[in-house]
Amino acid sequence: MENLFKKINHKINSLIWSLLSSGILLLLMAILIVWTDFLLRIIFSLITLIIAYIFLVSAYKLWHLKKDITSHFKF
Repeated sequence: MENLFKKINHKINSLIWSLLSSGILLLLMAILIVWTDFLLRIIFSLITLIIAYIFLVSAYKLWHLKKDITSHFKF
């Protein structure tokens, strides 16, 4: 049973790092997009910022869920 929770914990950690790194990369892309053509760059940067926000918030929520699970089972 403990091995199962370690596997789940590892999977959640890898998902958190994946979403966090994707969010940071998308934020950097949004900053780079803003430096060229006005209307097109606003549209693409807003889309990129929205996607980055989704990744960062989902990473935070998964981290919080992992924290709750580990505190509940006291690992």
